[in-house]
Amino acid sequence: MKTLPQVLAVLTTAVATALASHAVHADVLPASQTQSNWFTAGADAVAAKVAQARNTGTAKNIIFFVGDGMGVSTLTAARIYQGQKANKGGEENRLSFENFPYSALSKTYSVNQQTPDSAPTMTAMITGVKTEDGMLSVSAETIRGNCLSSKGNELKTTLELAEDLGKSTGIISTARITHATPAATYAHSPERNWEADSNLSAEAKANGCHDIAYQLVMDAPGNGLEVALGGGRSYFLPNTVTDGEGAKGRRADGNDLTSAWTEKFSNSAYVWNKTAFDAVDSSSTDHLLGLFEASHMQYEADRADDQGGEPSLAEMTSKAIDVLKKNDKGYFLMVEAGRIDHAHHAGNAARALEDTVALSDAVQAAMDKVDLNDTLIIVSADHSHTFTIAGYPARGNPILGLVHEPEDNQISATPTLADDGMPYTTLGYTNGPGAKNGPREDLSAVNTQDVEFLQQAQVPLSSETHAAEDVAIYAAGPGAWLFQGNVEQNVIFHVMNQAGALGGSKY
Repeated sequence: MKTLPQVLAVLTTAVATALASHAVHADVLPASQTQSNWFTAGADAVAAKVAQARNTGTAKNIIFFVGDGMGVSTLTAARIYQGQKANKGGEENRLSFENFPYSALSKTYSVNQQTPDSAPTMTAMITGVKTEDGMLSVSAETIRGNCLSSKGNELKTTLELAEDLGKSTGIISTARITHATPAATYAHSPERNWEADSNLSAEAKANGCHDIAYQLVMDAPGNGLEVALGGGRSYFLPNTVTDGEGAKGRRADGNDLTSAWTEKFSNSAYVWNKTAFDAVDSSSTDHLLGLFEASHMQYEADRADDQGGEPSLAEMTSKAIDVLKKNDKGYFLMVEAGRIDHAHHAGNAARALEDTVALSDAVQAAMDKVDLNDTLIIVSADHSHTFTIAGYPARGNPILGLVHEPEDNQISATPTLADDGMPYTTLGYTNGPGAKNGPREDLSAVNTQDVEFLQQAQVPLSSETHAAEDVAIYAAGPGAWLFQGNVEQNVIFHVMNQAGALGGSKY
């Protein structure tokens, strides 16, 4: 880490540059411009960029955060939501990772679809190769759902490369850890839905394909993952077993993979509730499996009401780093906020924004624990959603509320009306369950800020769809400067590979 004199030197340079920038404009611009807070803040931001030095060192550790379905409109709405919830200005607020020095845009299309799902997008980010929808870390030469066709078409992942180098590895997700995004880091499957052996086709069983949960525990790369935290407990338990929250297992092969985990790995632990999670001693635990729900974990908005209790994404991230950092060779950790996506599919903006803020908190938890001199942190998304921010609401208007335009430098007391004579919300969806056949519902007496409210949509669908526009990438630490401009999504793998010298070369 930088010493205090070094930090002061950098700040002094930045301030001097900023003052010089202001002085340059003093002779050619009016005082009303150069003395504006907007002007000076902008000049300071550029000065900070000028003073910033590229970190060209090797990333001993890599932490990759994925906000599933976290498009740019979600980021904008979430930053406003977070600020307003804290009774601060929303529009000028920043999520933790929006302060990172480098960013880029990522093109998310898959080999066969303009609008992708999470399987090919995470495959691109974690292997460097784009593939077709529904397939995990196998190339597009594979036929979806055909086991035999996947043989020889497996793609090596960042996590597997880290294991090859003797690094520790971990995955975290608020979705099932057998779901597409986390699964692509460690599993190879021509069908993302083969999460338990009971999901396998007859052809898959005949040709020796293993289900995703089995691959995590029994076919794990290297000496096995050191951390796996999230949902999906039923996919690891036999269908003859009922778990601690009353849900039955899904495995037909009789395997209890939670027991297999503790039997296979020394100094290991399996936990399924927050009390047991909190009791885990990171210093003496080398392999930690935590499965906190039979399926997906609770939304952040509902987590406090969970029967067994669940750790937050930030708490899981912090615990994982404590376990992984014991390895002198470093570690790779993937953290997914998986339920942003699910809330958007439900047309439920409030829960999507809560989970996005929870991801921001998790990134901050990581920032509080690591040294950016040797740790690369990347935050991105696999794809976007048909989520929109519309109308002309006044600055400070509740982001989950009805549109109220500015009036006499204040927020108008009455909502803005659409051409049908009814008010509308700032947030909405192009399609989804919030659409109605017939006239729109009058929202005048509806609490649109309630967590259960579903935003109105144009096209009626039982589940809102993904969207195809680019998503953002944010990065800090060694190699972060490689993220610039508009890139193909598979470039993320190559930055991790180069910055961490995972393939034997750096830059």
